[in-house]
Amino acid sequence: MAASPPPNPVPVAYQGGAGAVPVWLNKGDNAWQMVAATLVGLQSVPGLVILYGSIVKKKWAVNSAFMALYAFAAVVICWVSWAYKMSFGDKLLPFWGRAGPALGQKFLINQAALPASTHYFSNNTLETAEVTTLYPMATMVWFQCAFAAITLILLAGSVLGRMNFKAWMMFVPLWLTFSYTVGAFSVWGGGFLFHWGVMDYSGGYVIHLSSGIAGFTTAYWVGPRLRNDRERFPPNNVLLVLAGAGLLWMGWAGFNGGDPYAANTDSSMAVLNTNICAATSLLVWTWLDIIFFEKPSIIGAVQGMITGLVCITPAAGLVQGWAAIVMGVMSGSVPWFTMMIVDKRWKLLSAVDDTLGVFHTHAVAGFLGGVLTGLFAEPELCALFLPVTNSRGGVYGGSGGMQILKQIVGALFIIGWNIVATSIICLVLRCIVPLRMPEEQLLIGDDAVHGEEAYALWGDELNSDDTSHGQRYPSSGVTQVV
Repeated sequence: MAASPPPNPVPVAYQGGAGAVPVWLNKGDNAWQMVAATLVGLQSVPGLVILYGSIVKKKWAVNSAFMALYAFAAVVICWVSWAYKMSFGDKLLPFWGRAGPALGQKFLINQAALPASTHYFSNNTLETAEVTTLYPMATMVWFQCAFAAITLILLAGSVLGRMNFKAWMMFVPLWLTFSYTVGAFSVWGGGFLFHWGVMDYSGGYVIHLSSGIAGFTTAYWVGPRLRNDRERFPPNNVLLVLAGAGLLWMGWAGFNGGDPYAANTDSSMAVLNTNICAATSLLVWTWLDIIFFEKPSIIGAVQGMITGLVCITPAAGLVQGWAAIVMGVMSGSVPWFTMMIVDKRWKLLSAVDDTLGVFHTHAVAGFLGGVLTGLFAEPELCALFLPVTNSRGGVYGGSGGMQILKQIVGALFIIGWNIVATSIICLVLRCIVPLRMPEEQLLIGDDAVHGEEAYALWGDELNSDDTSHGQRYPSSGVTQVV
């Protein structure tokens, strides 16, 4: 009688090699990465949809929320059709990947890898192997898609309350294609900044610096809101602002915790540092509001929270907890100073109508975070994540001083590219469609632009124009039978 084979010590749920569970698949990593991607998606929908719809004046609530929702949907289709491979595919140029679709199962169910990420020493011997993960390409495509989508939505914060929606519909795919993909490939996908050793753990440059600079540039070309709107633009629902902000904060666990591409120790470090820095920044911003204005502000606290989250993003898994506190102090004070003091005294900043101050909360905080990463990046943590061996921040000596220079040069490239690319896109678009809404729409707001309003108050039905918005869509899902 033949002896029975010895029992497999690996639980059945983790045995691979057949069907939908290939030998390279790690179910834990795959599950975490899909959860992280969903958390980033929830930051946008409904997070920023709620935040934008509630932080603006009532007459712009629908338009602001809809700009965010539209951008998310448009980016998804553009991303899988051509933009993913421009950001993370084969190298076309030192700053750009080769375009192509990410739609077929032969591509999507294979093990995820970044083909341009193999890093060599100066003598052409291998330094760091190609970035590969223990889950399929479909997971990677969706994870990176959520990052691309939130970048466009953050940019939209600069032009709320006046940008022509039709122009926005065309702007989104153009900016994604000619601006975002360049930054993503250059810094993350295996471009020249990636191989030079510029540190951007989770998007301080690729997402926040680029959205802040591009938003400010777009605001310049679109033009300002109506004078009355610019002088008085109160939020229509402060409590919903907090709801959106809460989704944004908690979703950042996926934003920074997902970037090691695995559920590992560095991911845990990134999540903890994210919350330390955000909390510190919120407290510092609130203290400054009390000291100088004698009143704590919910909107100010949200701004401080955001600047803390942005500042730690390029450093999340690369610095120690004490450095996260220092970065939180800086992110709660430096953007506060530029927003409250510099913005009112520097004519260039005050002349451009940046609706939500995205330049300060994302460009300033993102640049600050990138430079501080070059200062505080801890060598052992760098070895867990970066392709360039022996990387370290300035406080750790050695090559750390050079790292600060790399961070500044990387930021200048992102700034320069976004100013030029965004300006060209706006100049081309305004030859096709006005970038700014006509005056009659600016005066009325949502009802004129969309035929819809955010709040139906008692008595509104007596004054509403059914031909405008009441009859386009049924008001409920109930069919009335006569």
